[in-house]
Amino acid sequence: MIRFTLYSRSYCHLCDDLLDALHALQTDTVRFAVEVIDVDADPALVERFDELVPVLFGDPAGPELCHYFLDEAAVRAYLAASPVLI
Repeated sequence: MIRFTLYSRSYCHLCDDLLDALHALQTDTVRFAVEVIDVDADPALVERFDELVPVLFGDPAGPELCHYFLDEAAVRAYLAASPVLI
Protein backbone atom coordinates (compact mmCIF):
# COMPACT_ATOMS: atom_id res chain seq x y z
CA MET A 1 0.00 0.00 0.00
CA ILE A 2 1.13 3.53 -0.71
CA ARG A 3 2.00 5.45 2.43
CA PHE A 4 2.38 9.09 3.28
CA THR A 5 3.85 10.62 6.41
CA LEU A 6 2.38 13.89 7.64
CA TYR A 7 4.25 15.82 10.30
CA SER A 8 1.58 17.76 12.12
CA ARG A 9 0.45 19.15 15.45
CA SER A 10 -2.86 18.95 17.22
CA TYR A 11 -3.86 22.62 17.23
CA CYS A 12 -3.01 23.33 13.59
CA HIS A 13 -5.86 24.13 11.21
CA LEU A 14 -3.48 24.02 8.23
CA CYS A 15 -2.59 20.45 9.26
CA ASP A 16 -6.25 19.47 9.29
CA ASP A 17 -6.83 21.16 5.93
CA LEU A 18 -3.87 19.44 4.29
CA LEU A 19 -4.95 16.04 5.64
CA ASP A 20 -8.51 16.55 4.39
CA ALA A 21 -7.25 17.62 0.94
CA LEU A 22 -4.96 14.59 0.79
CA HIS A 23 -7.76 12.18 1.71
CA ALA A 24 -9.93 13.75 -0.99
CA LEU A 25 -7.49 12.41 -3.60
CA GLN A 26 -8.37 8.80 -2.78
CA THR A 27 -10.54 6.93 -5.25
CA ASP A 28 -11.65 3.34 -5.67
CA THR A 29 -8.43 2.64 -7.57
CA VAL A 30 -6.04 4.97 -5.71
CA ARG A 31 -5.83 4.06 -2.03
CA PHE A 32 -3.20 5.04 0.48
CA ALA A 33 -2.50 5.27 4.18
CA VAL A 34 -1.38 8.36 6.04
CA GLU A 35 0.71 8.22 9.19
CA VAL A 36 0.25 11.43 11.16
CA ILE A 37 3.14 12.24 13.46
CA ASP A 38 2.79 14.92 16.14
CA VAL A 39 5.99 16.97 16.00
CA ASP A 40 5.38 18.27 19.51
CA ALA A 41 5.92 14.76 20.90
CA ASP A 42 9.61 14.81 19.93
CA PRO A 43 12.02 17.72 20.49
CA ALA A 44 14.06 16.68 17.45
CA LEU A 45 10.96 16.93 15.24
CA VAL A 46 10.09 20.33 16.71
CA GLU A 47 13.59 21.49 15.87
CA ARG A 48 13.35 20.12 12.33
CA PHE A 49 9.77 21.08 11.39
CA ASP A 50 8.46 23.59 13.95
CA GLU A 51 7.20 26.45 11.79
CA LEU A 52 6.89 24.36 8.62
CA VAL A 53 4.03 22.10 9.72
CA PRO A 54 2.21 20.55 8.15
CA VAL A 55 4.92 18.78 6.17
CA LEU A 56 4.02 15.88 3.87
CA PHE A 57 6.37 13.13 2.74
CA GLY A 58 5.76 10.10 0.58
CA ASP A 59 8.93 8.37 1.67
CA PRO A 60 10.12 9.84 4.99
CA ALA A 61 13.71 9.32 3.82
CA GLY A 62 13.01 11.19 0.57
CA PRO A 63 12.29 14.81 -0.19
CA GLU A 64 9.19 16.49 1.19
CA LEU A 65 6.24 16.69 -1.14
CA CYS A 66 4.87 19.90 0.34
CA HIS A 67 4.36 21.96 3.46
CA TYR A 68 1.67 24.37 4.66
CA PHE A 69 -0.71 23.48 1.80
CA LEU A 70 -1.23 20.37 -0.31
CA ASP A 71 0.71 20.47 -3.57
CA GLU A 72 -1.75 18.35 -5.51
CA ALA A 73 0.52 18.07 -8.56
CA ALA A 74 3.41 16.77 -6.45
CA VAL A 75 1.17 14.26 -4.68
CA ARG A 76 -0.38 13.04 -7.93
CA ALA A 77 3.11 12.64 -9.44
CA TYR A 78 4.19 10.64 -6.39
CA LEU A 79 1.09 8.45 -6.65
CA ALA A 80 1.65 7.90 -10.38
CA ALA A 81 5.25 6.88 -9.75
CA SER A 82 4.32 4.51 -6.91
CA PRO A 83 4.25 0.86 -7.98
CA VAL A 84 1.32 -0.19 -5.76
CA LEU A 85 -2.20 1.01 -6.42
CA ILE A 86 -5.10 -0.88 -4.88
